[in-house]
Amino acid sequence: MATNLNQLPSMKLLPQEIITTLGRLEFLAKKKKIGAISGRHASPHKGFSVEFAEHRQYVAGDDLRDLDWRAYGKSDRYYIKQYIEETNMRVTLLVDASGSMKYTGENDEETGDPPLSKFEYARQLAAAFAYLFVRQGDGVGLVTFDDKIKKYIRAASKPSQVRMILDELHTTEPGSDTEAAKTFHEIADRIHSRGLVVIFSDLFDDPEKIIEALHHFRFKNHEILVFHIMSDEELSFPFRKFETFKCLENDSLSLQIDPQSIRAQYLDRIQEFLKTIELGCGKMEADYIPVNTRKSISDTLLTYFTSR
Repeated sequence: MATNLNQLPSMKLLPQEIITTLGRLEFLAKKKKIGAISGRHASPHKGFSVEFAEHRQYVAGDDLRDLDWRAYGKSDRYYIKQYIEETNMRVTLLVDASGSMKYTGENDEETGDPPLSKFEYARQLAAAFAYLFVRQGDGVGLVTFDDKIKKYIRAASKPSQVRMILDELHTTEPGSDTEAAKTFHEIADRIHSRGLVVIFSDLFDDPEKIIEALHHFRFKNHEILVFHIMSDEELSFPFRKFETFKCLENDSLSLQIDPQSIRAQYLDRIQEFLKTIELGCGKMEADYIPVNTRKSISDTLLTYFTSR
């Protein structure tokens, strides 16, 4: 008896609510792509698709059905209509599986439910994009990383690719220290075909090094989307009482802190960090999407696609 995909544990990353939301969305590349099959993204090559590009002079062997008789009537010369060829896109999803992504914020005051951890949020967003792109006929791959590449799944557009990506995301656990910038350079060297790179991370690394690493993707002519995933507590630092703060990337590190004594300085530093990343992305025309894990996945998707 065949397995019902909806009963697989990994399918919990793609609930029906998200599938319904994705049914109303479509992603079109901003940059021209080079792909192997006909698709919906503009290609730098000229073909015979739907969007007119330019004329060229007729040469022997051209299909007479592509002659522009109106142009012939005006110039008494034969011209062929050329169109922008549509192509598929190669997408690589980068999911941060470092220790800092384990953080889960305080329970919701109204429902008592905890928000998703940053990692859980990241992998559900990645699952949604994998489903969307494969549904469009685009090739999708996955990279999970902490201080190094944990898993690399090459891009493919076959329907089974979604299940492969979801299975990998489901079994991945956040672990080691963050070295995002170094890992981005390594990933950029391994993605040979230009396409789209989508990053899901808290980007806890030197922001200048992060921007430099993102430039490596741009140098390779990739379009970049950065989903900067942060918890509400990291953004607002609402803590009031003296308590112990533990490092999620090194169990032996902890600090006893009076939060109120450092709150103003912390908020200044975090805003400086966020602004550096946002401005750096803006200068290289990368989409920067700040994400608060208090917000639902569906709302984050709809907000992004509406703004895009």
